[in-house]
Amino acid sequence: MSLKLLIKKERAMIDTTHIHPILVHFPIALLIVGFLFDIAGLFIQKEFFSKTGFYLLILGTIGVIAAYFTGNLAGGGITEQGMLKDALETHEEAAELTIWLVSITAVSRVLLVLLRKYKGPLKATVLVLFFASVLAIGRTGYYGGELVYKHAAGVQLNLGFGLPAEDE
Repeated sequence: MSLKLLIKKERAMIDTTHIHPILVHFPIALLIVGFLFDIAGLFIQKEFFSKTGFYLLILGTIGVIAAYFTGNLAGGGITEQGMLKDALETHEEAAELTIWLVSITAVSRVLLVLLRKYKGPLKATVLVLFFASVLAIGRTGYYGGELVYKHAAGVQLNLGFGLPAEDE
C-alpha cells in the first residue's frame, strides 16, 4: 500500500468521537450571544434584539442536545479509571444539569412567546434561567476542557515515527 493511498484511506474514515469536540463550541457561542442580545433588548428596547436572543436560544438548545448525545458516544470510548473517571463524571453531571436547564429555559420562553406573556416578572424569570443556562454551559465547557488539557482524554499522541506496516 503506497503512502498516498494510506493517506486517502485515513481521510475517508471518520471517527465518531470527533463529532462531540466539533459540535460543543456552537451551543456555547449561541447561548452566550443569545443572552447578550436579550440583555441588549432590555436596554435598547428594540424587538430585533429580543427576537434574535430567542432564535439563538432555540438554536443553542438544539446544539446542547446534539452535544450531549455526541458526548455520550465519545465518552463511551474512554476507559474510566482514577482521576480521569472523576473528571469525566464531573463533566457528565455538569452536562446533565446544562441540558435540563437550557431545555427548561427554551420551553418556557417558547410557551411565553406563543401565549404572548413574555413580559414583566415572567420575562425576568426566563432571563434569570437563561443566565443560569449560560453559567451552566460555561461550567460544562470548563470541565470538558479539563478532560482534554489536564487529563488528555481522547488525545492520541503521534510523534510521527514510522508508518503502519504495509499490506501487500
